[in-house]
Amino acid sequence: MSGHSKWNNIKRKKEKTDGAKAKIFTKIGRELAIAVREGGSADPAANSRLKECIAKAKANNVPNDNIERIIKKAAGEGSADTLEALQYEGYGPCGVAVIVETLTDNRNRTAADMRHYFDKCGGNLGQTGCVGFLFEKKGVLVIDGEDLDEDQVMEDALEAGAADFLADEDVYEIRTEPEDFTAVMEALEAKGYRFESAEQAQVPSTTTAIADEEMAAKMEKLLDMLEDNDDVQNVWHNWEQ
Repeated sequence: MSGHSKWNNIKRKKEKTDGAKAKIFTKIGRELAIAVREGGSADPAANSRLKECIAKAKANNVPNDNIERIIKKAAGEGSADTLEALQYEGYGPCGVAVIVETLTDNRNRTAADMRHYFDKCGGNLGQTGCVGFLFEKKGVLVIDGEDLDEDQVMEDALEAGAADFLADEDVYEIRTEPEDFTAVMEALEAKGYRFESAEQAQVPSTTTAIADEEMAAKMEKLLDMLEDNDDVQNVWHNWEQ
């Protein structure tokens, strides 16, 4: 995924209404709760997954009070016990590969929703693994570099252990191996960098363009429907925008 494409996806989410923003907060809250449950600790120093989720929450402007309240609730009440993590894969219009990560308390409902969305938008839901081979998991940090020196940011990123650095105008995308994500993020934070996005992402090895406007509109609709679903946590795709 190009830096431009990644930045478009981020802007697309940030430009949503306040109601959609509240939904994003809720979804990140679920991720925090799952991270506490599966990481076995409410202490981010001892739970790397929780630390990553906190970084993602902050990048999405979730207030610190909200983060602390969610973590305490998850640690004390086991609020995430009924949630199950499931991944769906399929093809959107024109063969665009799509991965959907969900947290659900009803897998039958979620599966039916996913199938409906893909069918309605001219795609098809496939079997697990049908598009996964087209993606590689990477840590992805995005920095607004409007007032920053590109060479300096690249030097700092590579020195911190980044695997790759991409620049698109004033937006810098730093990629890491999954196991290096937290260390690179902390090293850059220590240098004063703030992130527009910080997450473990599914990065496509190839991209698919959509030349037809009608098909592009259907792909946009598919992404909107997926992201508006309460069970959907993350949507990854290889659409070249």
